[in-house]
Amino acid sequence: MTPPNILKLLRGGDRRSIGRSDEVAAQVTKDPRLFPQLIAGLWNDDPVIRIRAADAAEKVTREHPELLAPFKQELLGLAAETDQHELRWHLAAMIPRLPLEAHERNRAISILKTYLDDKSSIVKTFALQALADLTRNHKTLRSAVIGILESAIRTGTPAMKARSRKLLKSL
Repeated sequence: MTPPNILKLLRGGDRRSIGRSDEVAAQVTKDPRLFPQLIAGLWNDDPVIRIRAADAAEKVTREHPELLAPFKQELLGLAAETDQHELRWHLAAMIPRLPLEAHERNRAISILKTYLDDKSSIVKTFALQALADLTRNHKTLRSAVIGILESAIRTGTPAMKARSRKLLKSL
């Protein structure tokens, strides 16, 4: 039997709406064989589908981060290339869930540092969280992120300041 086209469920409406992404996330959680189709949606021509596919993938991988592993290189490449802020913040949430080798972690950190210059404060805040998550168990990398968090407390948006204070306490 052919699997359902879950991307059709993500079409239409406003970019600010999650549409049926919760429904799609639930479907994919029940049938992880649909996950590759969901990941393919991150490259869809329709920006609404890209956003909602990213939202659903992020939700699914909160409980099943292992589903991301086969797509590690593609996700890091997309994270480096995309300028769509809704996609960036979901990618920032997922990147720390990837099983990264040292060189891949360094690449991810470099990508996330570029997100700190994004126009969206949401992207910046998610990038701060991701940087802290990626470096939590790596003392030498963590010290640089502590400096970034301290800077965000001084110059960031209210959300960035609050998140940075919380992250500094946890590091």
